[in-house]
Amino acid sequence: MSRGEDMLALVRRLYPICRSITGDGVRETLRIIREQLPLQISEVPTGTPVLDWTIPDEWNLRRAILRAPDGSILADTDVQNLHVVNYSEPLAAKLSLDELKPHLHSLPNQPDLIPYRTSYYKRAWGFCLPHRVVESLRDGTYDVEIDTTLQPGSLTYAELFIPGETEEEFVFSAHVCHPSLANDNLAGIAVAMGLAKRIQAKPKPRLSYRFIFAPGTIGAIAWLARNRDRTKLIRHGLILSCLGDAGSMTYKRSRHDDSEINRLCEYALASTGRPYTVNDFIPYGYDERQYCSPGFDLPFGAMMRTPNGQYPEYHTSADNPDLLRAEALEDSLSVLEQIVEAAEANQTYVNKQPYGEPQLGRRGLYNLTGGATKPAGYDMALLWVLNFSDGKHDLLAIAKKSKLPLATLAAAAEALKKVDLL
Repeated sequence: MSRGEDMLALVRRLYPICRSITGDGVRETLRIIREQLPLQISEVPTGTPVLDWTIPDEWNLRRAILRAPDGSILADTDVQNLHVVNYSEPLAAKLSLDELKPHLHSLPNQPDLIPYRTSYYKRAWGFCLPHRVVESLRDGTYDVEIDTTLQPGSLTYAELFIPGETEEEFVFSAHVCHPSLANDNLAGIAVAMGLAKRIQAKPKPRLSYRFIFAPGTIGAIAWLARNRDRTKLIRHGLILSCLGDAGSMTYKRSRHDDSEINRLCEYALASTGRPYTVNDFIPYGYDERQYCSPGFDLPFGAMMRTPNGQYPEYHTSADNPDLLRAEALEDSLSVLEQIVEAAEANQTYVNKQPYGEPQLGRRGLYNLTGGATKPAGYDMALLWVLNFSDGKHDLLAIAKKSKLPLATLAAAAEALKKVDLL
């Protein structure tokens, strides 16, 4: 089984679980992730202040059914959990069509699909149906059964920390609150897991890596509220979402255009030789807007394929595992691996012999005739690194100027360090 097929199999396993911003669906999802990664689980009790927010009551769904006057079932969460408005309060009632209609949600422009709707912070209830079904409803008495609990409990999130040689952290965050939606965001969870396993399998990295699996918005806010002191160690951050569809890669920049995470991601995307899109930061989207809020002002971007809201299946029942492509998941993982490799390699150096060009030949570094063991451009990389290692240019900046691969420049820098020139 390929890496992409392995990730797609995980998506199919997670897909039936009814997740929300709190509840047993999130815990079950994290339990499955924990089978492969040693997660640390945190519970934040209902009523806990987190920045300007408060952890809400915990919501759990047993089953919700809507029956027509003739007894036929119009909606059943045992078949599709999108049928109930997420966070619906419990209800057992018999209603007329006029009483029922304000609580029905559908998509007139996509009449065969079930929409995804939520009511996290306002007590409400409702059902989501294909519009063609809503249009066919006739007068009569409808039987509503929403078997949910909405009571004090806790919000659950998890994290994995992989220590490196330095305390500086590269943070990856994926939201785990969406119910049966595959691209948004089971694909992001699967790719995050794949990346974490790859980093764990390699020798100790230079940077430290943290993976956060948390409900969207309130989960990121809760993590930030409880980890204010740790945020000063964050050097790079990426939100991972919508990484399994057939579209090309899209990167959303962090709040500061010149941040290193932007340059890392754009370098890695350009290195693939495939089409990609880069969008500027806006304070809307996923949890990058929490990490990039002005008080924290962290260097967080977002990596996607087709962005949220820009594919027709978004937030509908059509965002199912059949929408995903194993090769797209694998390509997304490969791009993220390249970003990690670039982050590991990118450093800023200072030339210890800046007056004139050091004699590299007598140090065994420079050979104009080349050699089979040296990468192409290596000799020129030595000169580029020496010339621009002034404490102001990192290797990424030198790569942009020289048009040489970052890996070649990093190899040259290591060689120069060994002979005490950097």
